[in-house]
Amino acid sequence: MRPVEIAPNVFEVGVRDWNIRDFHGYSTPAGTTYNAFLIRGETNVLIDTVKAEFTEELLSNIRAIMDPKDIDIVVSNHTEMDHSGGLPRIMAAVGQDKPLYCSKMGAKNLARHFRENWNLKEVSSSEEISIGSGRTLMFIETRMLHWPDSMFTYLKEDGILFSSDAFGQHYAGSEIFDDQMDMSELLFHAKKYYANILLPFSALIAKLLKAVGEMGLKLNMVCPDHGILWRKDPGVILDAYDRWSRQETQNKAVVIYDTMWHSTEMMADAIVSGLVEAGVEQVRPISVRRSHRSDIMTEIMDAKVVMVGSPTLNNQIFPALMDVLTYMKGLKPQGKIAAAFGSYGWSGEAVKLLNAELAGMGFELPEEGLRIQYVPERDQLTLCHGLGMRMGLRAQGREV
Repeated sequence: MRPVEIAPNVFEVGVRDWNIRDFHGYSTPAGTTYNAFLIRGETNVLIDTVKAEFTEELLSNIRAIMDPKDIDIVVSNHTEMDHSGGLPRIMAAVGQDKPLYCSKMGAKNLARHFRENWNLKEVSSSEEISIGSGRTLMFIETRMLHWPDSMFTYLKEDGILFSSDAFGQHYAGSEIFDDQMDMSELLFHAKKYYANILLPFSALIAKLLKAVGEMGLKLNMVCPDHGILWRKDPGVILDAYDRWSRQETQNKAVVIYDTMWHSTEMMADAIVSGLVEAGVEQVRPISVRRSHRSDIMTEIMDAKVVMVGSPTLNNQIFPALMDVLTYMKGLKPQGKIAAAFGSYGWSGEAVKLLNAELAGMGFELPEEGLRIQYVPERDQLTLCHGLGMRMGLRAQGREV
């Protein structure tokens, strides 16, 4: 894709990774982008780079606007390799002695990643530099959003926030801006991104949003390093982050399970029936071996009820389900009520182990869980239905 002028003398010069389908464990069926930005003026500025293998394409995009040697300063908002992998070749093209602005932690990380003798310029939060042409860059530290080095760069007079990994989506298309996409689809990609990358840092994000709000920044455009740029109404994604960072839940239940001979699946079906009868508006039964963990996590993020079912295999939880639980635990979803269920043959440890996993995540467990030996009979499926009913009522604050 050719560079796009997103504001007068401000260009998006990044690249599209059309074919990536797995981003360290996150499924990316729509690919992704590595956005980078070039500001042309008295001082020419490049903000962020791309994954190493796309560096030549980035250089080609820059050359369509200017000779890379004419770039005066480079800004690294984030050291993760999808945004910094191109730095060695970019700095070689720009000039090794040119200033490379980054946070204090960014300087440490860049030094450890690349072992280059770059002219690193550490900046602190709210620090500003004039780049001439009536423009000012302001830096905002955003530690643990989502690495210790993360920061935003704000083009003050234009009201453009270059927000690194915040407010992004793993999506590659011909579209550049939010007004070129269906909003529900765009927010779906943004929600999945938040659920699988930023959720553990929700408390920090809430704090950051409050601080940025108090700074009174004019935001005409929010430009993340992945996906679509927000220009029509950046408030849409800010409002969404506000909700997600508070881990608001909906009248929604997710029933995830694995099954050996369909007995646990029969239990899941009966539980789903009970949840629906209780009036839960969104009920999502999910077989973990037919769904990707990152899609499951997207559904769990705003669910009030999480129900988890597994048969017992070798005295343990089924491995595919354990994979999802391990992934979920790291992302730290909050504010859920949960219950376990599962069929078993002769020992039946899975439900007890599931309870321990769910409790370890801080979920409320109002039920002791439900174990059924071998194939459920009609009255046992009625028990499952009842479990779903009770959990559904609790989700809505109704009497059980």
